[in-house]
Amino acid sequence: MNLRFITISLLTIVSFSACAQTGSTKLSNDSLNNDESVFEKVEIEAAFTGGASAWFKYLQSKLNPNVPVNNGAPAGCYTVYVQFVVNKDGNIQNVKPLTHHGYGMEQEVVRIIKMGPKWEPAMQKGRKVNAYRKQPVTFMVEDDNIEITSKDKYILYTGIENAVTIKVKKVKADDLGVTISQGSITSKGDGRYVIKVNKTGTAVITLFNAKRGSKELGAVTFDVK
Repeated sequence: MNLRFITISLLTIVSFSACAQTGSTKLSNDSLNNDESVFEKVEIEAAFTGGASAWFKYLQSKLNPNVPVNNGAPAGCYTVYVQFVVNKDGNIQNVKPLTHHGYGMEQEVVRIIKMGPKWEPAMQKGRKVNAYRKQPVTFMVEDDNIEITSKDKYILYTGIENAVTIKVKKVKADDLGVTISQGSITSKGDGRYVIKVNKTGTAVITLFNAKRGSKELGAVTFDVK
């Protein structure tokens, strides 16, 4: 198993969204007189000092991209979502993961967000307020023995037929068996498959050698959109 280092391109092994996104957890924000109110929607969003590019550079410089490999994560794409609050003083608090992929990934993203510097707080009706933010971070883990070819590597889409080619070193295409954790996967021969998925989230494809007592060869996690 290997993990390439971070680069700034759409094909990165570890990638970030361009900026944090508004959170989806709902709390009452009816009263501006309550200093503990946390806003889901505000007139002016909280912003990292220096803008989205500075936030990207901060995340990139602090994150350890080897965490999933060091903890034995199977090959695949894992998008971690972490929610946090930027309070009216600009401090980050209440950092918590919204996903549960494991292998230390959520903990790593929580760690680097918690240690982050101050933000410019959100504004509502001319006043600084507490507001939610949500940050996605995508880890992509490669396995040297498994070759995946698809429209977007390690990504599947609901509502369509996803064409995927899967090859495993030292295993003939006809000997390769596959199962999928949701939806369906149909062989078209020579390592080519059509995959249909039912819901967003993740789908895990398990690979095994059908000619050797169904010996498991590994698993691949796809991000489902």
